[in-house]
Amino acid sequence: MKKGWQVALLIILILVADQALKIYIKTHFPLQEEHNVIGRFFRLHFVENAGMAWGWKFGGDFGKIALTLFRMVAVILGIFYLRSIIKKKYHPGFIICAALIFAGAAGNLIDSMFYGLIFSNSDYYVHNIAVMFPPQG
Repeated sequence: MKKGWQVALLIILILVADQALKIYIKTHFPLQEEHNVIGRFFRLHFVENAGMAWGWKFGGDFGKIALTLFRMVAVILGIFYLRSIIKKKYHPGFIICAALIFAGAAGNLIDSMFYGLIFSNSDYYVHNIAVMFPPQG
């Protein structure tokens, strides 16, 4: 299998795992719920971030659209970058790291484009768990 296909397969596997875990948590946990997976060392804690890193927000609805467009441009440029480093035969470890970062960026793009549309709201105070594709839309 060519290196480019191996990288694409890695990215797809990471995206599927990322989205499956996010969907499971969103549809089974109320906000702020926490579950220990490996003692206190590894735990899942459900928080939502409507903005950028550290919860920063950028200009309401316009900011959300601008941030989504920025993410889209970053993902498109990431495709060209990955292609370039594969062709130049960079160290496999570097390529894998770049692919993992790319998969994270692509996952964030998917989240920002669809999560506000396909889930009902989660609510900490009433322990409301989100529903995927709710009947009321």
